[in-house]
Parts: sequence; C-alpha cells; structure tokens
Amino acid sequence: MKENQSKIVDCTIRDGGLVNNWDFSVEFVQKLYAGLNEAGVDYMEIGYKNSPKLLKGADQAGPWRFLNDDFLKKVIPQKGNTKLSALVDIGRVDENDILPRSESLLDLIRVACYVKDVDKALKLVQVFHDRGYETTLNIMALSNVMENELLEAFEMIKESVVDVVYIVDSYGSLDYKDMDYLVNKFKTHLPNKRLGVHTHNNMQLAFSNTLVAADLGVEFLDASVYGMGRAAGNCPTELLVTHLKNTNYKLRPMLEVLEQLLIPLREKEEWGYLIPYMITGSLDEHPRSAMALRASEDKDKAVDFYDKLTTPEVSFDNKK
Repeated sequence: MKENQSKIVDCTIRDGGLVNNWDFSVEFVQKLYAGLNEAGVDYMEIGYKNSPKLLKGADQAGPWRFLNDDFLKKVIPQKGNTKLSALVDIGRVDENDILPRSESLLDLIRVACYVKDVDKALKLVQVFHDRGYETTLNIMALSNVMENELLEAFEMIKESVVDVVYIVDSYGSLDYKDMDYLVNKFKTHLPNKRLGVHTHNNMQLAFSNTLVAADLGVEFLDASVYGMGRAAGNCPTELLVTHLKNTNYKLRPMLEVLEQLLIPLREKEEWGYLIPYMITGSLDEHPRSAMALRASEDKDKAVDFYDKLTTPEVSFDNKK
C-alpha cells in the first residue's frame, strides 16, 4: 500500500483564536506545537499575519492575531518537523510587513478571499511566492458562489503561481455530494494545482466531508484540536490523526494536548455543534446571527430564532 499523501494543517490557534480573541498564553502555544510535532502533524497555523494598522480593535487582541516575526522566534526557538503557517485576508495585510521566508519562521502563507477578490489575492500570492513561501488561495463561502464567477476565477488561478487551492465550506452547509461535486470541478478546471479543504461542523459533517475530500485526492486537510474554531468549529485534528490510513501520525501526543490544553479551555469558552449553528448551516448562512443569539439571554430559543431567519419580512441588523 502506498503512503497516504494527506497533509494535516492544524488551525487551532488561528481559527480557535476567533473564539477567545487569540488569548492563548505563550506556554499554551508552545505545548500545542510540541504535541503536534510529536504527533507528526504537517503544519501548524500559528495565527494571522494581518497588519494591526489596517484593523480596528487590534490592541485588544492576543499576539496571534498579528504575528510578529521576532516574537515568533522567542515562542518557537527550536522548530521541529511541523511547518508553520499563517493566514492573511485581502485588504488587511500590508505586504511590506512580510519578511522574506529566509528571515521568518513561517513556511506557508495562506491568502483568504471571496471570489470577487481572487485577482487581488493572486497578486499577494505572487508577492509571497517571490519571497520564498509556500502559498495557498482559500476561496471563502463557496456555497454562495455563482458558477460563472467560479469559472472566471479558475482561469486566473490556473495561470498563477499558487501552490494549493482550497475548497472552503464557510457556512458548514455542504454534504458529501456537494464535496464530491466541488472537488471534481476544481480538479477538472485546475489540473495543475494541489487542493485543500477547510470544513465547518454546523451539520456535524466536518470530519466526514474532510474524509470524502481526502478520498478524492485533496491533499491539504484543515483541522483543529477538539474542533476549536469560530461558532460550530472545524474538523477535529485528533480524528484525522487516528483515522487516516497509511500515515505516520500518532494519537497519544494529541490526547495529551487535549487533556492538558483543550478540555480545560472548553470549560471556559464555547464552540462546536450547537442547534443555532445547525440552523444557519441548514439555511446556508453565515453563523454571525447564531453567534449573536448564543451571546444573548435567549441563547437556547431555537424555534424563535429559526422563525426569524425563515420569515422573509423580518430583518436582522446583524444578518448578512
């Protein structure tokens, strides 16, 4: 049997930071890195590389929201085999804040955008590529993208230098048939690119959708320990570690990380499958209205929430 080509990208600090405003201690991040490295996980996304001057409320967020290269060298003085990744958003990063790879601990920079900004994203990808980084393009909210927009984007992506193109289930609304359809579409139109997948757990399908993608040859699999991520969270890293066949991943170090770091944190912070997130997922909507509900006194009033979302004449201020 040939070795599995899958690569796990653990996003606990970056995506999980959306839950606790990136309030992870240095010790937490160091222990997580050590555990992921021991487990054989391929990449750790250690935060965002956005520029604080381009975002409101930057001074209130933890340091993983705006990674500083000198700070990173203090956090991880000794890098193991697990590579380090950071994510940037279009319009939120000043390319002058990104050092050449030879001067940074980061190996991979991922660029997230909506389909209308693929051209801008690819310009950034080119800059990061020229500075020596591995690159990915993560097109968000694919479930809301029109066919013609996607085909136009594919034309640009095919000609670009980007290494990996991501299928992102932003609203946690896709199932295995959707995943099969999208992966095959991406493979058909981007035969020269490697693929990645980022799933959300609104419908309890993050893990199975990731496995479906992996089965179809998608190589980069996003996950987070205990599924930690905004709202319904992500595919759990520990499930991929234990389930992917013909790999060298080890479960025991993941269990240590869970026991020491994530289970205590889950007592204080909320994420994962909850009914309001299931409702927004089933309606193919951004979870922001469900997050607002969970932060209110009516957090468990699912019927009322559903009725509001499905009654055309009711409008939310916080709805997209």
